Amino acid sequence: MDAVAPVVRTEMPQPSFIMSNEGYQLATYAWGDPDAETVLCVHGFASSCRDNWVETGWVRMLTAAGYRVIGVDQRGHGASDKPHDPRAYSMSAFVGDLIAVLDTYLVDAVRYVGYSLGARVGWQLAVDAPEHIDRAVLGGIPDGRPLGRLRIDQARAYAEEGIPVADAVTQNYVRLAERVPQNDLRALIALAEGMRFGDADPDPARPPAQPVLFATGSEDAILERSRTLAATAPNGTFVEIPGRHHFNTPGSRAFRDAALEFLSPAGGIA
Repeated sequence: MDAVAPVVRTEMPQPSFIMSNEGYQLATYAWGDPDAETVLCVHGFASSCRDNWVETGWVRMLTAAGYRVIGVDQRGHGASDKPHDPRAYSMSAFVGDLIAVLDTYLVDAVRYVGYSLGARVGWQLAVDAPEHIDRAVLGGIPDGRPLGRLRIDQARAYAEEGIPVADAVTQNYVRLAERVPQNDLRALIALAEGMRFGDADPDPARPPAQPVLFATGSEDAILERSRTLAATAPNGTFVEIPGRHHFNTPGSRAFRDAALEFLSPAGGIA
């Protein structure tokens, strides 16, 4: 890599849109030197590229370290299209979206950073298309099908008729969805329903072979399941992020520092 550090960009650029296999528009963003090693950042459920990676300092950190960063708003999120059909939200569709992003940007392989849903998609991308992932940071995985605990009927009644949600878990997800101004609650409900089709959980019998850093907050209910999943990966490493739960781990400096060290192995970026 060129020894001259690229200009660090921390602002949110206008999105560049690419087309999914089914014709949905996907919003993507890029920072840093186009010739540098690339990190692909993929956000979690009810979040966005801005929410998970820009406002938390990840893009600033990665570009300052000499990386090019590509971010994406996953379908149903941010500035991307938000279909209301649950069938639009299969795991294969999410993986296909990321392959389309890499193909459009003419990038063969990347270092991957994903959180929650983005980590789950990253696991599957690393397994199904290993040529695209050199190494990966997967935060907040697995989640034990948390979207399966959401009461679809109550969430839909709230979104369509304003009927208050009684179930506490569903209340938390609705609050999470409404936290980000661009979110479309009906699309996120469709995503939660769609993720119940097929293999939504990572398969511990088919782990990624690449080096993977698993990172989970010490206050996250999935901590031990994450640790167990990490042990199934032949080149997996686990780090516990102190004092963080599932929803605030992306903002942890300890998480960022651990990821940066992992992404920059000997022989990588100086």
